[in-house]
Amino acid sequence: MNSPDTSDAMCSAKGCREAAVWVLAWNNPKLHTPERRKTWLACAEHREYLSNFLGMRGFLKDVVPLAEWAE
Repeated sequence: MNSPDTSDAMCSAKGCREAAVWVLAWNNPKLHTPERRKTWLACAEHREYLSNFLGMRGFLKDVVPLAEWAE
């Protein structure tokens, strides 16, 4: 099986156009089943900011390097 092309993956932070290197897996328990995972992508600079944003709301489930997530 071929890995998905992640070369054009961009950070999900508002206004950021940097290459994504992290996947932030999350879900909103009020809207999603427990096993459902939504994803945001983050560059090195915005990983902590986006993680904190999701974590404060109790949404963050996992942070994984993009290369590992794509496998």
